[in-house]
Amino acid sequence: MLMRTDPFRELDRLTQQFFGATGTTTRPAVMPMDAYRSGDEYVVQFDLPGVAPDSIDLDVKRNVLTVKAERRPEFGEDVEVSAAERPRGVFSR
Repeated sequence: MLMRTDPFRELDRLTQQFFGATGTTTRPAVMPMDAYRSGDEYVVQFDLPGVAPDSIDLDVKRNVLTVKAERRPEFGEDVEVSAAERPRGVFSR
């Protein structure tokens, strides 16, 4: 069963604006997705730009798909960052 509406979506957006969009293992950030049915198949697409494929973890338990991914900073340690607006950290859905 696919949940078509998320009653906490606006609360999640406000929380991300207030606390930032950096996800942690205990409090992962949400990743945007599209889900649709095509004949006998369900198709789920996630927006994960900049995420290394080896950091994506898929898990299916009791007909529930869980996707976890992590985006790590790409700049080195001896770098002066002028702007870092892209969300980093752990994402889960």
